[in-house]
Amino acid sequence: MTTTPLANSAVTHSAGPLAGLALTTLLASLAVSSANIALPTLAAQLHVGFADVQWVTLAYLLATTTLVVGAGRLGDVLGRRRVLLGGLALFAAASGGAALAPGLGWLVAARVLQGVGAAAMLALTMVFVGTALPKARAGSAMGLLGTMSAVGTALGPSLGGGLIAAHGWPAIFAVNLPLGMLAFAMVWRWLPADTAPRGHPSLDLPGMAWLALTLSAFAIAVTRQPAMLLVAAAGLAGLVRAERRAASPLIRLDRLRERGIGAGLAMNALVSAVMMGTLVIGPFHLGGTLGLGAAAVGGLMSIGPAVSALSGVPAGRLADHLGTRRATLLGLGAMLAGCVLIAVLPVSLGAIGYVGPLVLVTPGYALFQAANNAAVMADGAAEQRGVVAGLLTLSRNLGLITGASALAAAYGWAGLLPGFAMAVAMLAVALGLARRAQ
Repeated sequence: MTTTPLANSAVTHSAGPLAGLALTTLLASLAVSSANIALPTLAAQLHVGFADVQWVTLAYLLATTTLVVGAGRLGDVLGRRRVLLGGLALFAAASGGAALAPGLGWLVAARVLQGVGAAAMLALTMVFVGTALPKARAGSAMGLLGTMSAVGTALGPSLGGGLIAAHGWPAIFAVNLPLGMLAFAMVWRWLPADTAPRGHPSLDLPGMAWLALTLSAFAIAVTRQPAMLLVAAAGLAGLVRAERRAASPLIRLDRLRERGIGAGLAMNALVSAVMMGTLVIGPFHLGGTLGLGAAAVGGLMSIGPAVSALSGVPAGRLADHLGTRRATLLGLGAMLAGCVLIAVLPVSLGAIGYVGPLVLVTPGYALFQAANNAAVMADGAAEQRGVVAGLLTLSRNLGLITGASALAAAYGWAGLLPGFAMAVAMLAVALGLARRAQ
């Protein structure tokens, strides 16, 4: 008679924290995809051009990408639950501010603040998988977070379109206010309180500044102005010099040279670049080369995120069962097979020649993400887990930015085969790194 309440208590103990982390992940992803669908409406109603309105998306992504490692370090130093709650509060407040914005300038400023909050949300959710949940469920939990990210990506266009049609563009930002408050309450209720840090850790403010400069310049270079690569290179040199001199560095460079962490971050960037490439190239191939209408292209391109959402939790359980290293290899192998098929299948097969192989690519990506994230977090030192989680998100975002530019450029230069030949090469490098890390 006593075992059932104890078992129920254990399940509840895991379910509450995981639900809060899942909602937090969903909100960070939804904030990107729902805003993208509003860009044409915003351009028309705010009387601005497409190049200007793009900053509604870029402001959020730049803030998130440049600050996610620093947010993870803040969590390590000041308390991870405290910083996560602060990020959620800022995200919710900035969402309300965006809904009330009288013009583009105010809207972009609100999106910057929203991205700052999201940086803390993205950096610290993965940390709590290792600290607030049983270790035996780490893969499953990572799979669920991947599922929620995919759900946010897939749900954003339909939810955003419906909200705009019913209530206008402010509604896509306003909806995040109550949802952010709900996530705040769940984190406050279920995640463990912060413990006092051992010793007196300090913040590496020069390192955070150099990293933000480097990443901002790189992101602008690959999306808008290639000349900024020189600034990014100078920023990277400054970052390395600052980290070597810092008493408590933001990024421990010696840890990046360790086989597990360094390889995991590099693989994460390569694989994310390939996934973004499939999402960017797909609409051009299906609509341009195959001549499909916008509705058909939208429906076909939603298959990938839908499969990813459905496969996230099973992929996490498979990673728990196989072990992270074997699951990483299996996921990369599935992605490689799918990309080879896209590259070599004849155009005469039509949409099935592109969308069909994605049924291999997207579950492979879900399995890789669950296994690799769990492995990298397990390899990270306890006092640096916030930074390691931030680096995982950073490597993913850099991969997304690079894939959107490099693979799309290869496709635009000579078509589907060169674009996916590059994807296959990236995955082959990732497989080599995975084997070396065994």
